[in-house]
Amino acid sequence: MSHVFGPVPSRRLGRSLGVDVVPFKTCTYDCIYCQLSRTTCKTVERKEWVPLEDVLDEVKSKLSKRPDYITLSGSGEPTLFSRLGDLIDGIKRMTNVPVALLTNGSLLWQPEVRGAIRDVDLLIPSLDAGDEAVFHQVNRPHQAISFDRLIDGLVASREACRGRYWLEVFLLEGYTATEAEVKKLAQYAGLIKPDRIQINTVTRPPAESFAAGVSRERLPELARLFDPPAEVVADYHHVHEQTPFAVSRDEILSLLRRRPCSIDGIAQGLSMHPNEVVKYVEALAAEKLVETTWTSGKCFYRATD
Repeated sequence: MSHVFGPVPSRRLGRSLGVDVVPFKTCTYDCIYCQLSRTTCKTVERKEWVPLEDVLDEVKSKLSKRPDYITLSGSGEPTLFSRLGDLIDGIKRMTNVPVALLTNGSLLWQPEVRGAIRDVDLLIPSLDAGDEAVFHQVNRPHQAISFDRLIDGLVASREACRGRYWLEVFLLEGYTATEAEVKKLAQYAGLIKPDRIQINTVTRPPAESFAAGVSRERLPELARLFDPPAEVVADYHHVHEQTPFAVSRDEILSLLRRRPCSIDGIAQGLSMHPNEVVKYVEALAAEKLVETTWTSGKCFYRATD
């Protein structure tokens, strides 16, 4: 599998060239809402999971595609990559394209992590809970990560980051989509002081079938509980549908006509990156060409015809 994928269309970042520096589903969390299914390697071990020079070579080879952002994200938690600072420095030496980091924020309490990410142009960490109990219910973190450590890291990284800082708040029905829970989140957002607060929710099949999204009508109401009001970024508008894809989605549809597959199953079968697969499948689902089915607690996709 390639370490660099796209560019893929992003409502927030335009044409985003993704950079993946950990193996599939290697993460500090096992979030119930994750679009890439359950975590298979829950860890806090930071190491050079993939060769740095290989990643930099791949980024260089994709710059001709003229991305709007180079986004460190992918199919796991990117701050687990121990040479993240070297990666950011290497990218900045080869291009002026801004670098964004999408992170769950779980390791930002570590000084070495904050040092590695201080030069990103855009830092987007997440906050999904307003207390320890909900944190464990929604994020299911590694035992080494407490809610207090998460908050400490988010506050400290805001002070350390030289670029823009957007805080993403992910809301779920039955967990955090109430006025009381959102007010807790808003209080912590006030401590963090991000440049923007962005609200998201489930719009794609999650890791757990009981992780339910918030309606598009309700989200603006909850956004107004933040000060200043948060921005709703949930992808209800399917921005990807207006953007041409590099690989024909007919390949995915053909595969799903033969047998149901999970996101990672499609990725492995067609040698694609899981994040690219999500975009294709979402477009096919919007046109009602594919549907979801759950087997043994895992989401599979199948063609409707």
